[in-house]
Amino acid sequence: MISPESHSPRASAVVSQVEDTAQAAREAARRALDELRVSPHLAVVFASFQHQPKFDELATILSEELATDCIIGCTGESIVAGSREIEGAPALSVWLAHLPGTEVLPMHLKYRTNPDGGTFEGWHSSLGRRWPAGSSMLLLGEPFSFPADVLLARMNEDRPGVGVSGGMASGGWGVGQNRVIVGGKAYDNGAAAVVLHGDTKVRTVVSQGCRPVGRPLVVTKVEQNVLLELGGKPALAQLQEIFGTLSPHEQGLFRNGLHVGRVINEYQGEFSRGDFLVRNVEGADPKSGAIAVGEYLRVGQTVQFHVRDAGTADEDLRAMLTAAQADGAAAPTAALLFTCNGRGSRLFEAPDHDAGAVAETWPGVPVAGFFAQGEIGPVGGKNFLHGFTASLALFQSR
Repeated sequence: MISPESHSPRASAVVSQVEDTAQAAREAARRALDELRVSPHLAVVFASFQHQPKFDELATILSEELATDCIIGCTGESIVAGSREIEGAPALSVWLAHLPGTEVLPMHLKYRTNPDGGTFEGWHSSLGRRWPAGSSMLLLGEPFSFPADVLLARMNEDRPGVGVSGGMASGGWGVGQNRVIVGGKAYDNGAAAVVLHGDTKVRTVVSQGCRPVGRPLVVTKVEQNVLLELGGKPALAQLQEIFGTLSPHEQGLFRNGLHVGRVINEYQGEFSRGDFLVRNVEGADPKSGAIAVGEYLRVGQTVQFHVRDAGTADEDLRAMLTAAQADGAAAPTAALLFTCNGRGSRLFEAPDHDAGAVAETWPGVPVAGFFAQGEIGPVGGKNFLHGFTASLALFQSR
């Protein structure tokens, strides 16, 4: 029996692997309500691409079964359910949260171009220029119609301190193929978003899966995303010098997956894991000694080369989870996991890697999520769109 209200936060997460979309939606919604035992304030649904053709029906059924319009969701190439990562098979996950003392504001955001560049429409009417203190936002974007990186840059400037977590819908490889849900409606464009504030804190753990190597270097000459000089020397010469100091194993990682991390907070005395925004090295020019990276840089910034493979991704995720667990905060009520579709069995030898690591850290905590086409989460207090990353949103009582 569902009671209308409780003073304690609660959550539930269930998954259905039934192929029929309507049956899967009703089954998952009813089981999630039975486990929650109180009315939900927020529902999040992730459905594998096999359910994409019937997303309109899915949205309607969930709205009716859950008796709420505070629903967001999207398609996912693969679905996270508890400690499992369901890859290549039909799956529909329903995650419910009862969050007393918390205002939950769902929205369908759209990007409109104009002579000044563009604007984001669809903000909830109760959100003015100054958002309530302690606000957080969940964002599930459609990757071909919604420029999440532009929104995050504006959020960093206009809403400093508001953390954004989430991911870009996946499964489809072209315009109009992915879906997002807001309330009882499905859309093939824009983003499903929800702003929360009040007694619930959403804390994000971002694991970029990399490890720094060599030493930090200051950018001394750069043109947009092309590094010309680091520490007064050609960038490629610095890279080659660092390469010569590495072990054979690390040299192999350099060849197979080299990245550059940009320090977020230059005022720190030392830099370590979690202090860098990691981007790909896209190429190098032996004649000029320049290195192209996937990020615009400027003179005076500090960077450090990074390596990534299954071992560093495992090491980084477990280190970030251990740090989050050890900071003295109470165990989360629930969690949402947004992991890259290049992880999972494409990266790790054993299945269920990221979901399993979260379940080991917080046993029994309801977890749902999906494999994203771009993951969203803050690094160094600023929000970014990532790749090859695991971004974990933890729901905690203040």
